[in-house]
Amino acid sequence: MKKLAFIGVLTLLMAFNGVAQEINWITFEEALELQKKAPKKIMMDVYTNWCGPCKMLDRNTFQNPDVAKYVNANYYAVKFNGEGNEVVKYKGKTYSNKGYKPEMTSRRNSVHDLTYAFQVNAYPTIMFFDENGDIITPLRGYQNPQQLELYLKMFLNDKHKEMETQEDFNAYHTAFEPQFKG
Repeated sequence: MKKLAFIGVLTLLMAFNGVAQEINWITFEEALELQKKAPKKIMMDVYTNWCGPCKMLDRNTFQNPDVAKYVNANYYAVKFNGEGNEVVKYKGKTYSNKGYKPEMTSRRNSVHDLTYAFQVNAYPTIMFFDENGDIITPLRGYQNPQQLELYLKMFLNDKHKEMETQEDFNAYHTAFEPQFKG
């Protein structure tokens, strides 16, 4: 009986620990509103329901405790379905998915107008925005925790503004020592 109680407590602690390590995802409009009161950069995960690398990014990278802690402390985190049905207001325009088909939730759907506006042409794409909601850059494809760490820290500290050439980025990349565990 004591062993069963211990296993129950251990399971609860593990579940609590898992919850404590999740990224606090919000909508893009919520992030833009929050920026007005407390400026922070935005990290937006543009994904689709059918995308395998998107699911790997969720499972392997966004659930990493180091990534979740860093993102929650320093960014507003947004999940955006690139083929979803959400209506979004951004920079004075309203974006929607006019061709959205609700029956296509697990397969390819029509591309959202905001996805087009951001010129996202691959999933997953992680979009980074500055404190004014202006695009810094898209980061296309799957990123493991250490790969994403490089960009999270580079954009947070505005190091990208010091880089004028590919060689500048290469030097930053070579000197960067990841601290997130895999």
